Amino acid sequence: MDRTHVVLPAEDIRRQKDFIDRLASIYCRREHPPMAMVDTYGCQQNVADSQRLMGMLRDMGCRFTGDPLAADLIVVNTCAIRENAEKKVFGVVGQLVHVKEKNPEAIICLCGCMAQQEVVAERIRRSYRHVDLIFGPQALWRFPELLYGVYTRRERIFSIADEHGSIAEGLPVVRESGVKAWVSIMYGCNNFCSYCIVPYVRGRERSREPAAILAEVRELAEAGCREITLLGQNVNSYGKDLDVPMDFADLLREIDQIPGDYLLRFMTSHPKDAGEKLFCAMAECSHAARQLHLPVQSGSSRVLKAMNRGYTREQYLEKVRMARTAMPDIVLTSDIIIGFPGETEAEAMETISLVEEVRYDALFTFIYSPRPGTPAAKLPDPVSRGEKQVWFDRLLDAQNRISAELHRVYVGKTLRVLVDGESGDPSWPLSSRTHGGRLVHLKGDTSLIGQYADAHITGSNTWALFGEAAGGPAPIYK
Repeated sequence: MDRTHVVLPAEDIRRQKDFIDRLASIYCRREHPPMAMVDTYGCQQNVADSQRLMGMLRDMGCRFTGDPLAADLIVVNTCAIRENAEKKVFGVVGQLVHVKEKNPEAIICLCGCMAQQEVVAERIRRSYRHVDLIFGPQALWRFPELLYGVYTRRERIFSIADEHGSIAEGLPVVRESGVKAWVSIMYGCNNFCSYCIVPYVRGRERSREPAAILAEVRELAEAGCREITLLGQNVNSYGKDLDVPMDFADLLREIDQIPGDYLLRFMTSHPKDAGEKLFCAMAECSHAARQLHLPVQSGSSRVLKAMNRGYTREQYLEKVRMARTAMPDIVLTSDIIIGFPGETEAEAMETISLVEEVRYDALFTFIYSPRPGTPAAKLPDPVSRGEKQVWFDRLLDAQNRISAELHRVYVGKTLRVLVDGESGDPSWPLSSRTHGGRLVHLKGDTSLIGQYADAHITGSNTWALFGEAAGGPAPIYK
């Protein structure tokens, strides 16, 4: 892609800020500031996108609410990666008709990956007439202009053109937490895994300029942010479209030079592009977390080929060995899909055997969900949902046992954790994370929130650790 057409010129961003000012003028005539609600579904990139939407809404003069009936403006930011997520969103959007009944002047917007699909947009057009504005991820930067059009033209607006996507720098942002922050380093995907809708709705890969990323991270570090997560559909593809030679490992090393007491995480890392250079950079960068999310999806080489993943079982296992050689204390997590079209029971058991061999700290597991428009959705799928559920349950049994065993090893250790909030459990009032991203329910004072603390681990289960805030220095374990 020609970067002169990917990176938006400054005048385009200034134009959107002009629309923000116009909307602020409309809103300031009201007796009370408008209340906005941003409802987010899906991945961390959607969360980061919603923070940009909230930044624009804040600059328009909006205040925020979590109650749809109290809102004058609702933005539903959607996910299209699985059928269940889509069904949930349609249910939520259907219920928003009551908002219109109570407040006919309320504006309801649908955005994100679902909105980019023509079939979804057409369904909204026909059956959800209370929705005023629909726009896909590529049009997010134009939100002020699109919203202004809804107010001034008094008509429904759909902005879902099929386009490669762009990079918009300088948009305002609202970060709900001063402790953690998301930083998008690239957008889009070129991988075209046969089951995945993302490349069709988020466009082609495009990397932000290193200087822009470094400036954002530096600002966050200087503001006292404790955990910064770099985002991309495949962070390992970072830099392939840049005019200057820089890959993701190079970027990690550049960021690591920024001073501050912060931890650097990233996701998602595609196995086909992960290698020794990245693992060595992680091991040598003092800010890099000893955590790697490396989605395998299947333990069968035949299924991996059908998925268009770009690696075999053996190649994946070699990368795991490479990562653990560089970082013996690495916490490893993954994604797995059970029941891909044509998958046999023996192939599903290959996945379970891989899980037994790797011994992940945790897994994100799913039964295959067909996505219309993807190659996999057209494949024969003779295995019943009930049989897939049996395979899935066996996978869960194996991983739950492994997670419980790995978590028990922590008991009796003292770990450095980041206390990131309250848990809602009076017995363990604080929520925290280890260097490797393990959840720790912690006893301690709320004054620790936003700080690193030493936690003495007293218990564990399949999903979490339990501990007490301790005094004195502690080593950093995984």
